[in-house]
Amino acid sequence: MGCITKHYLNETTILGVWKIEEDINTLREMVVLDNDDKKKYEVFTSTSRRLEFLSVRALLSELIGKDARIVYNKNNKPFLKDGSRFISISHSHKLTAILCSVDERVGIDLEYMSSNIGAFAFKFLNRKEKITKNADARKYHLYIHWCAKESLYKICDKEGISIRNNITVDPFEVKESGEISGKVHTDKINESFDLFYSRYDNYAIVWTKKKYESK
Repeated sequence: MGCITKHYLNETTILGVWKIEEDINTLREMVVLDNDDKKKYEVFTSTSRRLEFLSVRALLSELIGKDARIVYNKNNKPFLKDGSRFISISHSHKLTAILCSVDERVGIDLEYMSSNIGAFAFKFLNRKEKITKNADARKYHLYIHWCAKESLYKICDKEGISIRNNITVDPFEVKESGEISGKVHTDKINESFDLFYSRYDNYAIVWTKKKYESK
């Protein structure tokens, strides 16, 4: 299927989602890999990892052009090689998502809602966070919290952030899609963020962005 959405959030920020329905050969023909990309690609032995790798490059090409190249820092955070945009990437099951912006910090996370997330929710929820008692909505509510926390972790790009203790999602009534707020508080960070969530089939998707201010 390829790119299922290419949404301009504003003049400088783009959100794209790719649904992987192609085989490896088809995806491989859709992208141009430089030598560094080829080396990374050859390291992967599983079909699923290769599909993820190629889908990220295919989606990035769809969003900003075939010359765009991704590099990674020591913490495996992605950057564009030319430094032209902030970028955040997420993939789960058959979906890949990219959020990129010229002048806004970004964070995005998506998850396929397959696991019994309630069994390990204690690992990422803190006492300030509230989950609905409605059995039908509870699983989605928990996944929104998880994706929101991952998005905030990514946008802050700092080591030593505890998903459970340093990131808090403010209480909200869960809907199919909506806007929520969250906070990141550590010895070095004290920031609030607006986040947006939605559901696509059996996926939860959450993203956040914030104007970059140089220090």
